[in-house]
Amino acid sequence: MAKPIKTILKWAGSKVRIIEQLRPHLPKSKRLVEPFAGSCAVMMNTDYEQYLIADVNQDLICFYNHIKDNDNGFISTLKQLFIDANNKTVFIKRRNDFNCDLWHSDPFLMLCIAYYRSSLFLYLNRHCYNGLCRYNSKGGFNVPFGRHKKPYFPENEIVAFADKARNADITCLEWQDTLSLVDFNDGVYCDPPYMGSGFTQYHTAGFSDADHEALASALKDINDIQGNPITVSNSPEATELYADLGFTIHEIDAPRTISATGNRKPAKEIIAVLEGVK
Repeated sequence: MAKPIKTILKWAGSKVRIIEQLRPHLPKSKRLVEPFAGSCAVMMNTDYEQYLIADVNQDLICFYNHIKDNDNGFISTLKQLFIDANNKTVFIKRRNDFNCDLWHSDPFLMLCIAYYRSSLFLYLNRHCYNGLCRYNSKGGFNVPFGRHKKPYFPENEIVAFADKARNADITCLEWQDTLSLVDFNDGVYCDPPYMGSGFTQYHTAGFSDADHEALASALKDINDIQGNPITVSNSPEATELYADLGFTIHEIDAPRTISATGNRKPAKEIIAVLEGVK
């Protein structure tokens, strides 16, 4: 069995380590729609003809689109940030650069230097604590320095992503807007911030229990009205929510790759499935 393809970014809840358990439950369709892009582990480890990859995190989507549009030039820019830069002083400076208010207040500057800011996004991800992506209420990236011995530069993963992304539309949208684009022949896979996880600030908007309920209901409606197959990953806390809506629930053991407490023992997860209706 071939090893799973690793992702460019470290990411809380990345599906790389459970892809073999997840793959049999993914929708059977020509195009896969993902409203929560995250690390893009599912796209990298499946073979749909087309993908619609979306996320509310604009930094994440800009980063992916820069790779898609110019992987070779972007790799050169990224590499420069990894040279002799694994120390706290450089990290804090670059995190401050990334959080500079000018990015948000000056559209022209944001357009001109967005390439550099996307480069900083990878630098911060690979040099920060546990590879977390976390923002404060003002939109500032606030993860501390990680003290890694030798941060990995994911060149092979960037090249593989650029190749895969040729068949993908990658866009920054709220999940509600992404679901409005689901066509009759699409399959949908959702990997939202997990219910009860306590970690929802991968974007300033967060993700509440009310959001979970709204998402589950919206997915049920899509299945009822259009017949699209639906797959959702979540924590066991979401079992009742999805079971009450008629989803088939599969429970799996998932290795922890990021843990604030240092606990790396496998955790229970669910895969909730609604079959497509033809």
